[in-house]
Amino acid sequence: MNAVVLSVLVMLVLSVLRVHVVLALFLGALVGGLTAGLGLEATMVAFQDGLAGGAKIALSYALLGAFAMAVAHSGLPQLLANWLIAKLDADDMSTSQKVKAWAKWGMLTGVLVMSIMSQNLIPVHIAFIPLLIPPLLVVMSRLRLDRRAMACVLTFGLVTTYMFLPIGFGKIFLYDILYANITKSGLDVSDVPVMEAMWIPALGMVLGLVLAVGVTYRRPRDYDPTAVVDVEAPTAIDRKKVAIALVAIVACFAIQTWLTIVGSSADSLLVGALVGLCLFVVTGAVRWKDAEHVFTGGMKMMALIGFIMISAQGFAAVMQATGEIGPLVEGTADLFAGNRAVAAFAMLFVGLLVTMGIGSSFSTLPIITAIYVPLCVAMGFSPLATVSIIGTAGALGDAGSPASDSTLGPTAGLNADGQHDHIRDTVIPTFLHFNLPLLAAGWVAAMVL
Repeated sequence: MNAVVLSVLVMLVLSVLRVHVVLALFLGALVGGLTAGLGLEATMVAFQDGLAGGAKIALSYALLGAFAMAVAHSGLPQLLANWLIAKLDADDMSTSQKVKAWAKWGMLTGVLVMSIMSQNLIPVHIAFIPLLIPPLLVVMSRLRLDRRAMACVLTFGLVTTYMFLPIGFGKIFLYDILYANITKSGLDVSDVPVMEAMWIPALGMVLGLVLAVGVTYRRPRDYDPTAVVDVEAPTAIDRKKVAIALVAIVACFAIQTWLTIVGSSADSLLVGALVGLCLFVVTGAVRWKDAEHVFTGGMKMMALIGFIMISAQGFAAVMQATGEIGPLVEGTADLFAGNRAVAAFAMLFVGLLVTMGIGSSFSTLPIITAIYVPLCVAMGFSPLATVSIIGTAGALGDAGSPASDSTLGPTAGLNADGQHDHIRDTVIPTFLHFNLPLLAAGWVAAMVL
């Protein structure tokens, strides 16, 4: 068996058996290297050399985690939650069905906007969910709002934003990982507009959201409004800290945008996060004695994702070192016999399986890109279609994976009163409503771009 295929299978099987994904990546790379005849030392050297490629990405994640915790510490997310609760007062909601309808759709829209902003404008990732969602659960219960719809709203914002908008976490996914790994694999995509490549897959996600909210989970669902909610949010809101948080967010976003526009070689995400963190400390929004606790807590929140991405880069480096990607690509191209439609579907489906197993789309890209780039070139796909195929294949499976933070985060907030099951109410709904439309939209993009 081809060493690359065997190593990916080992990694997937171990992940499904709930072996930690970092260990699964390492063992998969080890099996692949030894099978290809590299030997233990050469395999380890290749893996170690690959680790350096993920270091900057992991540092970006760590700093954004610290920034997210600083924003949360300011009380801004809780202020947003309080504002929503005030607008959706339970007594007013009981007056008419029209008021209830406005309240329901207003809440869904507000959470959707916050979820989208959590990936770029306010790059706090999933940190806002345990602060924003639990205080709203009582209101949701009284509205009889199906929380599966809310889970789909949250996951949509977390996933679609980074796979389409190249700002914040989207910059990491699209430029630092997707474009960087495609270029490393020998295809120049510097002139390929990323949003043009990803708009059709993003449209598939939009279709899934409309179906989930407007059709599948539109009907009322009963919950116990008296259930005890575990709320960790601060009770007191310091308006000064909130104002500083807003200034820091605007500064972080403005610096990212400016550095991206001028084409600076400096990492815009790192610089923006650093400036935002400095503003929190210098202005006293985060006191010196609390700074270590706040920043360390944020970095811990993102540490696992960072380690997975670093390990994935090491895995990809070993795959390239085996020298068996070329034969695999040639054999696969012969198998498809020039049938681009079947080839595109197969690549997208494999990406779905890999991400479902790992639980991180950011870590899938380095693994599949080394194989997919030469395969796409051999099958005659354009650079634009190649970017779309690989980007979609990486994002597939993030929604619907039991181990993904895009499903774990929503469950953490929606189950604060013990009435939301992770698998039945988050994983299965998001898998059905996002992975299937995204798979179809990615295939269409591969055919028309």
